[in-house]
Amino acid sequence: MAIGDNPSPLRGAAAGAASPPAARLLREAGDAFRQQRLDVAERAATGLLALEPGNPEAHRLLGFIALVRDESAVAIEHLRHASAALPRDSTIRMALGSALFDSGATEEGLACLQEACDLAPLAPAAWYNLGRALQAAARIPEARSALEKALSLAPTHVKARITLADVLANLGDTASTVSHYREVLRQEPTNAKAWFALANLKTVAFAMEDVTRLRGLFRREESPADARAQFGFALAKALEDQKDYPAAFDVLRQANGIKRRSSPWNAAEETARVESIMRAFGTTPPRPLRGSLGEEAIFIVSLPRSGSTLLEQILASHPLVEGANEIDDLPWILGEESKRRGLPFPQWVPAATAEDWARLGGEYLERTRRWRRQRPRFTDKNLDNWAFVGAIRAMLPGAKIVNSRRDPVETCFACYRQLFRAGANFSYDLDDMALHYAAYDRLSRFWKERFPQDYRDQRYEDLQDDPEGQIRQLLRFCDLEFDPACLAFHATERPVLSTASAAQVRQPMRKDTARGRFYAGELEPLRIRLRQAGVTLSPC
Repeated sequence: MAIGDNPSPLRGAAAGAASPPAARLLREAGDAFRQQRLDVAERAATGLLALEPGNPEAHRLLGFIALVRDESAVAIEHLRHASAALPRDSTIRMALGSALFDSGATEEGLACLQEACDLAPLAPAAWYNLGRALQAAARIPEARSALEKALSLAPTHVKARITLADVLANLGDTASTVSHYREVLRQEPTNAKAWFALANLKTVAFAMEDVTRLRGLFRREESPADARAQFGFALAKALEDQKDYPAAFDVLRQANGIKRRSSPWNAAEETARVESIMRAFGTTPPRPLRGSLGEEAIFIVSLPRSGSTLLEQILASHPLVEGANEIDDLPWILGEESKRRGLPFPQWVPAATAEDWARLGGEYLERTRRWRRQRPRFTDKNLDNWAFVGAIRAMLPGAKIVNSRRDPVETCFACYRQLFRAGANFSYDLDDMALHYAAYDRLSRFWKERFPQDYRDQRYEDLQDDPEGQIRQLLRFCDLEFDPACLAFHATERPVLSTASAAQVRQPMRKDTARGRFYAGELEPLRIRLRQAGVTLSPC
């Protein structure tokens, strides 16, 4: 989370420099930093430190340079020196807070960002950076307060307004969310982030006037590729709202093509990864030291756009379950174990002992303790979970695992219609999407055969057809008593961090979410590719 809205880390041309040569180096460093000539700025600031060891302005500038380069550890070292010399400097505290937060020191980082606000309560940038960090830490109500403060100080602060709109979407306040996005577009009609964010709500219809404006923006080939992709996905949504499906698909094809050129994906690597996971977990694992370890956790595994957010919303409506959203604790722990062993996952799996798995399970429960402060159980729906089921069973044998499945064509097309914030590079080409779905489907069937008692396939379409019956079965599988609140999941007030689904899960269960029927001809090649990849399809 790079620091935002700070034009310069320097207080003045010669601030903190005790001699003319030092002042000259500081000016050179500051000018170079403002011009984004980071190597030049670094050499000048390093020369200043050589002349005046401990100079706080040199440390400040080197810390900012490291922060821009995403070198959090280096930034923290320099900014701690600067902060020790200038403890009441809000800009240094803000930068240090951002660096600490990026490094994983969440609480210390948030504390520094709050201190920056306390030191400079009239600085919009301080409140904005605090709000962004709080949002990233899933402390959504607090993020809202900080961002509202930033906007009260600077009503034209577009980044703060967009972030506040995102936070309000997380909280389910769709009307206010739309109002803020529209205000951004009033101030900046070409703001690609706001156009896409408005489309990404899914439940808000565009007007013909929006189609006209978006079509003009999408046709501007001089726009940056990222912006054109955002305009394209928003335009496709707007055209679909007008029921112009052929035009919508053509725009989707173009927008996905733009995105795919910068987001390569290798199907052979994916196939090899799945095969290596199946080999690693194909033998009988060590008997767990404690079979109930992890009974607090309910893992939701799925591909994107497969109903996992709806499933979590249902479970999180139960008084005993906290919805943790897409937390990254499991992949982080497996990544750290891979570093420790010097082997990538899953190559080290055959050598892991029962004690190793128990240790990893304990680490996971410790890292996720924050999700059990109010309720005894919690959900984990990280989108990588479908590949980690074997590790989950070995680490946390008491956990329940629910695979949220959706019709293959609808899943692939829903991903193709979605511009993802990061990752999901498989989704920008329908052939790639089909191969990715086939890999997920193959591994899911493997897990179901290996762990039939603790792994439940939950079909999205079954949930639509028989909500109460399916919800009762789901709760029974998770060892939860039935609670009527789970049927009224749309009324549950909680932050939903998946912006693409946040507004949708605030509505009662719908049966009209399938889009493939409007694109039958365009999607026939996808159907053929899925069948060739071994995926069983439902009749059209």
